[in-house]
Amino acid sequence: MTGDRLIDSFDAVLSDLDGVVYAGPDAIPGAPEALEAVKAEGVPVIFVTNNASRSVDQVAQHLSDLGVRTTGAEVISSAQAAAGVLAETLDPGSKVMITGSRALADIVADAGLEPVWSEDDAPQAVVQGFDPGIAWKDLAEAAFVLADPNVLWVATNTDGSIPQARGIAPGNGTLVAAVASATKRTPLVAGKPEAPIFHDGAKRVGSSRPVVIGDRLDTDIQGGNRAGFATIAVLTGVDTPESILGAVTEQRPTHVINTLAELFEPVSSVRTELGDDGSDGEVSGHWVRADCGQASARAQGQSVVVRGESSDLDAWRAAFAAWWELNPQAEEPTSPCVVWEHA
Repeated sequence: MTGDRLIDSFDAVLSDLDGVVYAGPDAIPGAPEALEAVKAEGVPVIFVTNNASRSVDQVAQHLSDLGVRTTGAEVISSAQAAAGVLAETLDPGSKVMITGSRALADIVADAGLEPVWSEDDAPQAVVQGFDPGIAWKDLAEAAFVLADPNVLWVATNTDGSIPQARGIAPGNGTLVAAVASATKRTPLVAGKPEAPIFHDGAKRVGSSRPVVIGDRLDTDIQGGNRAGFATIAVLTGVDTPESILGAVTEQRPTHVINTLAELFEPVSSVRTELGDDGSDGEVSGHWVRADCGQASARAQGQSVVVRGESSDLDAWRAAFAAWWELNPQAEEPTSPCVVWEHA
């Protein structure tokens, strides 16, 4: 451990919502209190969400109801990002068919475009965002419009799943995939994991050292990494230590914590050592050892041997460091064999 707390390294927090602050309608235990404590220390918090089914004011009200005092100006949604892409591409007043919520339509209108709901209105674009009430006929209408290759297609996000109070549910990406399968087209994606939505969040508060906090590697962490920011994966949502260990390079977080309360704990330091047991430079002989706290890990070949308890995050941090150092350029997820040796 070092003497500095994790939060002390950053001048702003760009936080995801689902799986970080709440799951469905309910707060994740301790999350609102931790975020209020961050703000109490003068560190601004901007919420970056791929959920395009609600307005930023509705999101802010939900957060406030859960104990995180928030205004609409402190929320950036993928719907806003999508409206920005549309406004940059289309002429003012162009018709855009909405495959999503009324809140998405309102944001498109605020961008100077005309929301419509049918192929009969001859739209120049389709924007698709998550709406829990969306039906087959809505997806079919989008497919009919997108049969014209000149019609622009923008998706707010392609999240494959959404954490809910009862478990993990299909996200907007599954609905986008249905339309893509029918049309053989690929949309432009406006929200996470693209970098602009994170850059916009940092600019809002004049941050030069922001950190992106999220529960998903493929949206929050990848997007934060693409933006060039530090990233923190929190284990209260979708991804797990096992999935983080095997992550592709672009989705590896700077830090991993169990809960947001650990923002106020000292940073766990990791020490690594490289070696080679092989002859003639055999790749299989290369190994990396990492130590974190009282735990250690050694990665070699396709295995990681961890000395520690699987419930101890420091043991996982040692495993991450060893495996990632051994495999610095991973373009596909990996599944190393993890062997636990009790200390």
